[in-house]
Amino acid sequence: MAISFELNAEPRSDTGKGASRRLRRAGKVPAIMYGGGKDPESLTLSHNEIIRNLEHEAFYSHILTIKVGGSETQAILRDLQRHPSKPSVQHMDLQRVSATEKLKTHAPLHFIGEDTAPGVKAGGLVSHDLTEVLIECLPKNLPEYIEIDISGLEIGDALHLSDLKVPEGVTLLELARGEGHDLAVVSIHVKRVVEEVEEAPAAEGEAEAAAEGGEEAGDGEKSD
Repeated sequence: MAISFELNAEPRSDTGKGASRRLRRAGKVPAIMYGGGKDPESLTLSHNEIIRNLEHEAFYSHILTIKVGGSETQAILRDLQRHPSKPSVQHMDLQRVSATEKLKTHAPLHFIGEDTAPGVKAGGLVSHDLTEVLIECLPKNLPEYIEIDISGLEIGDALHLSDLKVPEGVTLLELARGEGHDLAVVSIHVKRVVEEVEEAPAAEGEAEAAAEGGEEAGDGEKSD
């Protein structure tokens, strides 16, 4: 069953830092919804409802239904501001979407097959150069994520943007920029072995030299 997200919102007329602080103390989150050929709309959302939804990775890349009064608006999460030290959301930016207009957003990458990749079995390490990609598509074609199978990679192999299998109607914007933009996405490389420097013998030698120097200095003092 396809997952869906709905947020209940209330119109907000009182703006400013002071008003936002009062909302947060009351368990609310100030938000703004813009785009779609309409004026920006200030909203208030339930903090608990947002936190529950944020537990789902799909919330970040899904079409959201924003309910305000008796109307519903389709939007995507464009920005999320968190408290620097507390597990709380400070502000949300939502962008309206139209069924007939393409949107630009980021889609997360899901990697599978790491445990069976020959390169990993041979002792190689997997490097994820990208964890998300910028895409363009109609809302109906928006993927929850893009899956990448690396089960066939050997040590030294890599997959690039051009190797990704994206859903129909989805464009990888970086790749669309042309030559030189086929970025590496994931690779398997040899583990780096760091040689340990044996400092103990050197330290012992220095200690012996210092001791000998001290004895020589002592002998010199006795001879005077």
